[in-house]
Amino acid sequence: MTPLLTDHVLVNGHRIASGVQGEGAPVVFLHGTPSSSLIWRNIAPRVAAAGYRIHAFDLLGFGLSERPQDPQVDTSISAQVEIFGAMLEHWGLDRCHLVAHDFGGGIAQRFGVFHPERLISLTMIDVVSYDSYPSPRTRTQMAQGLDALVQAPEDVHRRHFRDWLLSAVHHRDRFAEGPLESYLDHISGWIGQPSLFQHQIRHYDPVHTLEVADRLSELGRLPVQLIWGAEDRWQVVDWAHRLHDAIPGSRLTVLEECGHFAPEDQPERITALVLAHLGAAAEGAG
Repeated sequence: MTPLLTDHVLVNGHRIASGVQGEGAPVVFLHGTPSSSLIWRNIAPRVAAAGYRIHAFDLLGFGLSERPQDPQVDTSISAQVEIFGAMLEHWGLDRCHLVAHDFGGGIAQRFGVFHPERLISLTMIDVVSYDSYPSPRTRTQMAQGLDALVQAPEDVHRRHFRDWLLSAVHHRDRFAEGPLESYLDHISGWIGQPSLFQHQIRHYDPVHTLEVADRLSELGRLPVQLIWGAEDRWQVVDWAHRLHDAIPGSRLTVLEECGHFAPEDQPERITALVLAHLGAAAEGAG
């Protein structure tokens, strides 16, 4: 399979790993946490093969992008909105279709509220919203202090987050035999482990989505699709219904045998839903 990310670009002095494939209307994929564009590997190429130009990048502090050493560098949802906007400029995109998962959905909500003219359509998959995060399990960890977690032995850290990531999927055996170790590689080791807490978990603050919660109805000006795993234990399906009710005209599909990492559990079904939404949005615009 051709890697999704094949290029690097400097954004505000920081290196961002990115990639573009295919030809056609532009579709941008935004990943979540603790994740990277790896989560789109079974979906984005199929969208490209269907006649779209797909764009992906790893958020600053995530995956293959730079992990800034300076703790003052902001990698929160709000700061990543600026990175996203800069990537659109780099790609020369005035408008695009946007597909977002988890933490990336918080970025999408803020961007869609503040810059609706830049989006053609929006698909949000098991996303954070309102004050839906951090989860109770993560909240307990944060209360115990992140410094101790940063300094935990690597084998302890890796074992803990292996269990944590397995709780994000329905097809646990398939996930464990497939991409699990790659996910762990990005958040483990002498760079990945401290970076996870500095650039990701430290910013699990719902202020970023609460600031636009009262304006979510404005997203109704766009074609909006919501896709959710029925067995999502990180962002339970109640949040999907709340978003669906808040965004006029939005469409909600709840997938069975599917957890929070829905693109891992149901890539074929999600690809079909994304393509149908892109096609409907194009017809509506026409």
